Amino acid sequence: MDHTTQTLYTLEQLSAGRSALHRLHPGVKILAALFFMVTVISFNRYSLGRIVPFLFYPCILIAWGDIPLGLLLGRTALALPFCLFAGISNLIFERSIAVTLLNIPISYGLLSLLTLLLRTLLCVAAVLILMAVTPLTRITAQLRRFRCPALFVTLLEISYRYIAVLIAEASSMYTAYILRSGGAKGIELKHMGSFIGHLFLRSADRAERVYAAMKCRGYDLDKAPRYPLALCAVDIRFLALVCGFCILFRVVDVSALLGSLIRMVVWQL
Repeated sequence: MDHTTQTLYTLEQLSAGRSALHRLHPGVKILAALFFMVTVISFNRYSLGRIVPFLFYPCILIAWGDIPLGLLLGRTALALPFCLFAGISNLIFERSIAVTLLNIPISYGLLSLLTLLLRTLLCVAAVLILMAVTPLTRITAQLRRFRCPALFVTLLEISYRYIAVLIAEASSMYTAYILRSGGAKGIELKHMGSFIGHLFLRSADRAERVYAAMKCRGYDLDKAPRYPLALCAVDIRFLALVCGFCILFRVVDVSALLGSLIRMVVWQL
């Protein structure tokens, strides 16, 4: 259980780093990630070539924030199977040829599937990078300063914090079940409903006690933290650069320009 919980909160441990990216204002990092994701989502489902230049954002921030690439790819890959199952039907219903690359025909279905996967990869990576370079307490505090609905911020905060509680209760119940089942290798299907029901009741009871302890220590759901961090010039420059490059790649087809330039160079040779 300890290993599972530690793996779950690895990104939060990374957020205690001391790189220049970690020291940026949390509001600036939230706005930059949000602007990046909205720009990526704004393309249509066949714009694979237009979305490829947006890889600049995760590549630069991973290097700048000293984030382990393998860790980030592992977390990001967890979301890809869901998109793969959602988009695989496009291969069946959209069979007409969209483009031929190196004498290999590519259908509209394959093009839309690849676009969906790349778009998911970029958006999930943007969120994970934000969490890896910003403590969750600063993210939720900044969301409250942005006047986000208190219910949304509280759900985000409590859900993230109570995952460990749920894992701990599930681990204890599973160990007790195995010890009393006479060598069973897992939970039998006929006991699964009762197991999940008891898990919910035990988790809710423990969550109530945790919340009562938090209230005793002065926790307030609707109270915005005092003393917000001041914006610096480097914060403004970071946000301007991210938004500027996103607008540039949204307006200008950089992939087509690079392709034309490469063809021109090859033709002259």
